[in-house]
Amino acid sequence: MRIKSLFTTMDISAQGLSVQRTKMNTIAENIANAETTRTENGDPYRRKIVQLKSGDKEHKFSDYYKPNNIKMEETQNTHMPDQKFRYLDEDLPVGVHVSDIIKDPSAFKMIYDPAHPDANEKGYVAMPNVNIVQEMVEMISASRSYEANVTALNSSKDMIRNALKI
Repeated sequence: MRIKSLFTTMDISAQGLSVQRTKMNTIAENIANAETTRTENGDPYRRKIVQLKSGDKEHKFSDYYKPNNIKMEETQNTHMPDQKFRYLDEDLPVGVHVSDIIKDPSAFKMIYDPAHPDANEKGYVAMPNVNIVQEMVEMISASRSYEANVTALNSSKDMIRNALKI
């Protein structure tokens, strides 16, 4: 076993922590701007969504799977050829990363408020497309995922610490 493989789980947990922190920051920004009717470009605030991807940006799961696909042939009914399993290269990237933060294309909410400074000629104000309940649910989910990654990281540290005591 190579030493690097001991820290792979810690790398994966660290990537997860980073992703969940980005999600929580984006959700907090969405909540903070839930009533912002005018941004720098003059439009209401548009909700942001974090998009995730697994593994490295240049690789897909199938790239890792194909080299390990074992084809078995039957030379006789009683046996199969002796083939060694080819293990994945330990240097291949794993985990998850933020691929992009995009703006939600859904329509703005129109609210009738003729006294509002941003009201149109009919008295309607375009409000941000942020749903506070949805944002809170996503915040709780990101928070729980963050906690799970912290637990996994601490478990990895404990396993390595106990292995060094032996």
